[in-house]
Amino acid sequence: MGVVVKVPGGWDVPGSEEGWAGERGAGGEGQCVVPFPGPQGTMAEARQAATFRLDLGQGTPGRRWWNPALKEVGSAGLRSWRRSLAQCKDDILSGACPAGLASGLFLFAAIQGSRFMQLDPSLGLVDWIKASLPDWGVRWLPGFQGAVAATIFAGGLWTALLLTLHVVLRLLLRYQGWLSEPRGTLSLPTRSWLALVRIFSGRRPTLYTYQRSLPHLPLPSTVGTVAKYLESVRPLLSDEDFQALSSQAQVFLHTEAPRLQSLLGLKAWWAANYVSDWWGEYVYLRSRSPLLGNSNFYILDFLSVAPTPLQAARAGNAVYAMMRFREQLGRGEIEPATLLGMRPLCSAQYRQMFNTTRIPGVSGDRLYHVRDGCSRHVVVLHRGRFFRLGTHGGLGGHLLSPRVLEQQLQYILDDSAPAQPTEEHLAALTAAPRALWAQARASLQAGDRSSKAPLEVVEGAAFFVCLEETPGPSRTSPELDERAQSVLVGTGHSRWLDKSLNLVVFASGHMGLNVEHSWADTPVPSHMWEAILAAECFELGYAADGHCRGTPNPTVGPPERLLWMLPEEVAASIPLALREAQALARDTDCHILPFTHFGRGFTRRCRIPGSSFVQLALQLARFRDQGSFCLTYEACVTRSFHEGRTETVRPCTVEACAFVRAMEDPRLTDAQRLALFQVAAEKHWALCRAALTGEGVDRHLFCLYLVSQLLRLPSPFLTQVRAERWKLSTSQSATHQPQLFDPASHPDYVCCGGGFGPADDDGYGVSYVFMGESMVTFHISCRVSSPDTDSRRFGQHIQDAMLDVATLFGLGAGPSTRARPGEAAREASRGPEPQQAPSAPRDLEY
Repeated sequence: MGVVVKVPGGWDVPGSEEGWAGERGAGGEGQCVVPFPGPQGTMAEARQAATFRLDLGQGTPGRRWWNPALKEVGSAGLRSWRRSLAQCKDDILSGACPAGLASGLFLFAAIQGSRFMQLDPSLGLVDWIKASLPDWGVRWLPGFQGAVAATIFAGGLWTALLLTLHVVLRLLLRYQGWLSEPRGTLSLPTRSWLALVRIFSGRRPTLYTYQRSLPHLPLPSTVGTVAKYLESVRPLLSDEDFQALSSQAQVFLHTEAPRLQSLLGLKAWWAANYVSDWWGEYVYLRSRSPLLGNSNFYILDFLSVAPTPLQAARAGNAVYAMMRFREQLGRGEIEPATLLGMRPLCSAQYRQMFNTTRIPGVSGDRLYHVRDGCSRHVVVLHRGRFFRLGTHGGLGGHLLSPRVLEQQLQYILDDSAPAQPTEEHLAALTAAPRALWAQARASLQAGDRSSKAPLEVVEGAAFFVCLEETPGPSRTSPELDERAQSVLVGTGHSRWLDKSLNLVVFASGHMGLNVEHSWADTPVPSHMWEAILAAECFELGYAADGHCRGTPNPTVGPPERLLWMLPEEVAASIPLALREAQALARDTDCHILPFTHFGRGFTRRCRIPGSSFVQLALQLARFRDQGSFCLTYEACVTRSFHEGRTETVRPCTVEACAFVRAMEDPRLTDAQRLALFQVAAEKHWALCRAALTGEGVDRHLFCLYLVSQLLRLPSPFLTQVRAERWKLSTSQSATHQPQLFDPASHPDYVCCGGGFGPADDDGYGVSYVFMGESMVTFHISCRVSSPDTDSRRFGQHIQDAMLDVATLFGLGAGPSTRARPGEAAREASRGPEPQQAPSAPRDLEY
C-alpha cells in the first residue's frame, strides 16, 4: 500500500481507490475547469487537475529524496526522445519536413549528374570521400566508389540542409513581437519575420512541417510566478489573509523553491516540454474519477437547422467525412493550424484523434492507439445493441460511399431485435469510477475468446457512433438544452466514453460529438468537427429526398452484431455503475444561450478583444448572481511551443473587480465606468499574452507541487495553492474557419460550439463561441443539487451584463435601465460607431 498524502481541495496523493472523487463532499474543494482566452481553449481538464493522485510508494525522507524525482525526470526525457525519433521517419517519408524526401532525391540526382558532366559542385569533397573509402575489390565495376562517395556527399548535404532549415525556423518561431501589433497593422519587423517563415517553410507546408522547429516551453522564474500568483488572489483575500499568504510565499522562495526549480529546470532542458507529459499523466490518466460530466466535453452542430431529417443519411455522410479526414490526416494533407494566420501551432495532438481508446487501469489509465490500416471499421450503438460497421470494401479496400454507409446504418435502425439484458447497459461501465471499470475489464480480458473479442472490436474502432432518439423539450428545458445535455451525459449508458470520439446522431438529423479529454484539448477536435460539418453539408450534400447522394449497393453485407458473453463479476458490476452514472447525468444541468444582439463585429469596432469583453461581462454576471467574486479559470493554448497544451489565465483581477463595483455604483458616470473597463481589458490582454508566451502561473506551480511530492518535501505554500476552489470556469470555443463557413451567406450553417460539466459542485462552467460577426452562443452548466446555482438564471445575468457593458460605448441605456435590454442590444449591433479604446491589441483567432 503506498503512502497517501491528503492535500486540502481533493488533491489525494494517492493510494485508495475507494469512493467516487466526483461526488459532493469527496474532493469538492479545489476543483476547476480549464478555459482559454482566445478563440479556443480546453473545456474540462480542471476537475481532473483538482483530484489527481500520485503514488509515492514506500520510503522515508532522507538522502534518497532525490531518487524518485530524478528517475521521473529521466524517464520523461527518454519518453520525449523516443517519441521524436519514432516520428522522424514518418515525417520525412510524408514530406512533413521543410525539405522533404523529394528534395533529397533531386539533390542526389543533381550530384550524380554533375559527375557525368565532369563537374564538381562539391569543391573536391567527393574526391576526398572517394579516397577515404576502403578498397572493396570491385575494380570490375568502374565508378562504383565514385558513385558511393557522391551518394554520401548528397546525403550529408541534404542532412545539413534539413538541420539548417530546422534551426533557422526554430529561431524565427521564437519571435513574439506580433502579439503586440495593433489590429490592422503590421510593423516592418513582423512583415519581415512573416516573409522569412514562409521562405524557410517550403512551398506547401503540411500539418507537421513546423513540428520539430517549434521552440520549447520556457521555464519561468519562481520569483515571477509567485508574484503573479499573489497579484491574482489579492482581490479575493482580506488584508490579514493576504499578508499571511505573502509571508508564506517568501518562506517558500527562500527554502523549498530553489531545490524544486533546479530539478524542474533539468526537465525543461532534457524533455520537449516540462509540463505536458506530467499534465496528461497525473491530471488525466491517473485520475480515478468518472469521465461522465467530469472530463469528457461535447460539441454540437448547428443551433436550429439540420441539413436532412433522415438520421441514417446524416450519420452516413458524417462517418464518410470523418474517415476521409482520417486519411488526409495520415497523409499530412491537413493545413497546419496557425494563430492569427501567422504563428504555427503544435500538431502533436492530431496523431491520436482516431483509433484511440483510453484503457482503464487500477492505479492509472493508458492510451491505446492502432494504426489507420488496422482500424477499418466503426462501432455503432443503437438501443443497447452493438454493431461492427466496416467502412472499407471492394477489391481495393476503398472507403465506402456515403450512400452505402447510410444503407448500412439504416439496416441497424430497422433491426427490431432487442438488446440482451447483459449488453443493454454495458457502456455504463465506462462512466463508472475508473478502478471499478478496470476490474471489470480485466475480467473480460481474462475470459475466453467470446468474451473479449467484442471488446477488441470496440477498442480497435476508428471512433464510436451513437444513434439516438431526439430529446424533446421538458417542462423546464427547451430542446436545445436537452440536446446539449444528451450529447454530454446521455442516459448514463449510451456513450462509450473511453473512445477518443463519440459521434452522436439524433433521429431529427441533428448531431454532436462527445470527446474524451486526455488525448487533446478543445481546438483540435473542433478543427476536425468544423471540417466535417462543412464537408457533409456543402461538399457531399444530400439529394432532394434527404438521402445521401449516390446509389445503394445491395452486394454489401449488413453490419455485424457484436454478441457479448459477460462473466458473472462483470454483469454484477453493471447495475452499480449504471446507478452512479444515471445519478451524475441527472445532476448535470446544461443551458444554451444564443446571444443574438451583437458579436465580434461590435467588439472589433470598440477595439476591444472579444475574449476580454466577454470575460469582464462574465465577472459582472457572476457578481450579480452570487454577490461576491471568485477565482475564475480561463485556459489559454500554449501550442505555439513544442507539445504544448494549455495554461491558465486568471481574469478575476483587481482591475476587473474595480470595474464590476463601478457598474453597480449608481454614483459613477458611464465615462468613469468605461475608463475602468478599458483598464481591466488591458490587464486581461496582458495576462493572455503572458500565458501565450509561457509566462503563466498555474502550470509552473503544478509542476513545482508535483516535484515537491516526488521529493517528499512538503510545501505549505504549494499545498495552499492547490486547495483553491474555482467556482467559475470559462472557455472560449473554436472560432470558425472562414474558408469553410460563410456566416453572411449561410447564417444558420455555423457551428455553435460546445461545453462541459461544471468544475465545482457549487460553481458554473461557461463556454462561449463567436458565431460570425453578430452573435455569441454561451453554453452554461451547473449541478442540479447545488442550492447556489441555476444555469438559466446565470444565463439571464450574462445577457444583461453583455448589454450593460455595450451601453458604456454610447449605445442605448445604462445599467440603471436594465428593464429594456433588448433595445440597447439592437442599437449595439447596428447603431452608430461606438466609442473606441485608444489602442486595440489583436484578438486571438485561428
